[in-house]
Amino acid sequence: MRKTINRKKITGFYRILGIIMPIIFLSLILLASFPALDMNGMQAGAEDNVVVLRICNWEEYIDEGDWDEEEVIDLESGDIFSESSMVEDFEQWYYDQTGIRVSVEYSCFGSNEELYNMLTLGTQFDLVCPSDYMIMKLMAEDELLPYSDDFFDAGNEDNYYINGVSPYIRQVFEENEIGGEPWSKYAAGYMWGVTGILYNPEYVSEEDASTWAIINNEKYNRQITIKDNVRDSLFAAIGAINSDILLSDSFKSADDYQAKLATIMNDVSEGTIAKAQDYLQDTQNNVYSFESDSGKADMVTGKVVANYQWSGDGVYAMDQAEEEGLYLAYAVPEECTNLWFDGWVMLKDGIGEDEQKQAAAEAFVNFLSMPENVVRNMYYIGYTSVIAGGDDDTVFEYLDWCYGAEEDEEDVIDYPVGYFFSGDEDDEDYVITACSEQSNRQLFAQYPTNDVIERSAIMEYFDPEANARINQMWINVRCYNIKDMGVAAWAVFVLCLAGVLTLLIKARKLN
Repeated sequence: MRKTINRKKITGFYRILGIIMPIIFLSLILLASFPALDMNGMQAGAEDNVVVLRICNWEEYIDEGDWDEEEVIDLESGDIFSESSMVEDFEQWYYDQTGIRVSVEYSCFGSNEELYNMLTLGTQFDLVCPSDYMIMKLMAEDELLPYSDDFFDAGNEDNYYINGVSPYIRQVFEENEIGGEPWSKYAAGYMWGVTGILYNPEYVSEEDASTWAIINNEKYNRQITIKDNVRDSLFAAIGAINSDILLSDSFKSADDYQAKLATIMNDVSEGTIAKAQDYLQDTQNNVYSFESDSGKADMVTGKVVANYQWSGDGVYAMDQAEEEGLYLAYAVPEECTNLWFDGWVMLKDGIGEDEQKQAAAEAFVNFLSMPENVVRNMYYIGYTSVIAGGDDDTVFEYLDWCYGAEEDEEDVIDYPVGYFFSGDEDDEDYVITACSEQSNRQLFAQYPTNDVIERSAIMEYFDPEANARINQMWINVRCYNIKDMGVAAWAVFVLCLAGVLTLLIKARKLN
């Protein structure tokens, strides 16, 4: 049917249009005269209210989410599961807490030196996570911004770091200083651990693995890997060449044992560096390779039988090997071990005097220190957080969830971890009943026993002169080893030298 047109409605419409058009036109003129109401200005203002936080961390060193359904961690206090990344969750959490939008620009680095080079070349970050000696270096160079007084306010329940950090770790950060100022003023711990030997017990005895001398033990020729960095390798060498002293009863029973241990392990005098160079050059001929990250895989595949390793990577390798039906173990040398930390520091060049940016950076550290987030990160990366949890037992529950023995298991041990969780080694509230094999496996690597802690030493930051000496030693070890020259090479060298001397003598006679 044909649609009819109501002309009365059309006429009315034009009458109304004639009335409102001048009004609309006048309104547009008025809007144009008020820049504050300009939509582009409003959008720019909204963008200005977003805090951009530039963070740089180690590769694969934070929970990235997307867990499988079977990965739910079912603790008595509640399930823990991760769908989205820790960074995304922080952005939403910070907005919910403050009403302020924060956008995290997240980057990664592969070594402390790479991070330092990035900073030297002008790359700006607000919050970074270097290791202990790089924290010390940045402190010494006055590159860091101290944490605010509010960050250390234990009365604020949102300050998860200060309320949850392990008493042991907190003491270490407060006792160690650079330029008269404690680490704790400028650094908040993230992960920690010790160094040791990951080994295959089918081929390597626990006794052999429990000394730094294993790296130069001919019994395992071309079957061992060690770290391809000067500090870790130097530490092992110093421990090996001083083994007799470090293991002597008189040294271990000294009242100032800890101070003496730290002095020996940080001796970078010319004589010690020369001995370390000789030892490492011999070691280079004995090991399969110097490596940065391949040692874990080489252990799992059976390419090598022992690997100088950080405790967190040791845990990862043991987990991976176990999936293949291979059971690896972890030993800490009896001479000593290197106690290491990674921690969050704020950079002056990045944050400057921007209070909103500093507040967001400190909030990020606190967010990572929430017990459930601590568990997420530990589960995802395999390293041990500095957070014990304070009054919240979630982290301890997780530890028991990982390593606690089943009720019907018989071959078990009581494994105390009170030194970490409460500061009291004898605290009966913090004892794990674990399978006996965990005395030298994942539990031991993640939370070493108190006797290991007592024989640990932190490798200090060295001044430029000592660093130059150390670096030259490393160049000599890694780039040229005169001991590698065989008989044929020496013969060629001698012939060339004789030829040069002959020419010089003839030239002198002609003159």
